[in-house]
Amino acid sequence: MADVPYGHPDFGRLWPCNCRMAEKLSLRGEKLRAMSNLGPFLNKTFENFDAGVPGVARAYARALKFAEYPTGWLILFGGYGCGKTHLAAAIANRLLANHNEVLFTVVPDLLDHLRSTFGPNSEVGYDERFEQVRSAGVLILDDLGTENATPWAREKLFQIFNHRYNYRLPTVITSNREPREIEPRIFSRMTDRELCDEIIIIDGDDYRRTQPAQRFEQKKQQHLQRLGRRDGSR
Repeated sequence: MADVPYGHPDFGRLWPCNCRMAEKLSLRGEKLRAMSNLGPFLNKTFENFDAGVPGVARAYARALKFAEYPTGWLILFGGYGCGKTHLAAAIANRLLANHNEVLFTVVPDLLDHLRSTFGPNSEVGYDERFEQVRSAGVLILDDLGTENATPWAREKLFQIFNHRYNYRLPTVITSNREPREIEPRIFSRMTDRELCDEIIIIDGDDYRRTQPAQRFEQKKQQHLQRLGRRDGSR
């Protein structure tokens, strides 16, 4: 019990000890990591992301900043293969390395996780799973807009977004859709300047198709251009 005087709202109220609280937080973190399915993305880091590929520098800088100081919402729009998922996974891996509570999930997979709780063999109830998702310390939603947009799916996503919007919870969202294709109720929250001061649109080439040799040549040319500007200024 808390050491408070008689009449205090917490007088006589039982509180878990610090070790029990730490155990609960650790268990919650483990459950989120198990849900994250980061296995295929463990090699996606900031260190092996080539920020020299044209069109990705701004997204890289903002993602790195978010990973170090996870506040507000980070929104990344761009076509297939532009590096969005790599950056989102890099954020998750950096946060986990720094012992932050984070849930990384591809949106269609997230909805499948929620649906699975209604099955007879589910080890966790829907309410518990839904609360884990919407209240995660940092939630990273990859590929918003690729889900099967049934009325149920739209409502569940809105409830998640609305909860995180109301409580100002750090969130990362990636999408390859046009902004106008995002459900209006969700998009209006994504564009609130109090949470997201800039939506990043990656308009570079397909990151995955840019071969290492091409990247080297691009960096070489950029370096030569910088040297030329310096020489011309003397």
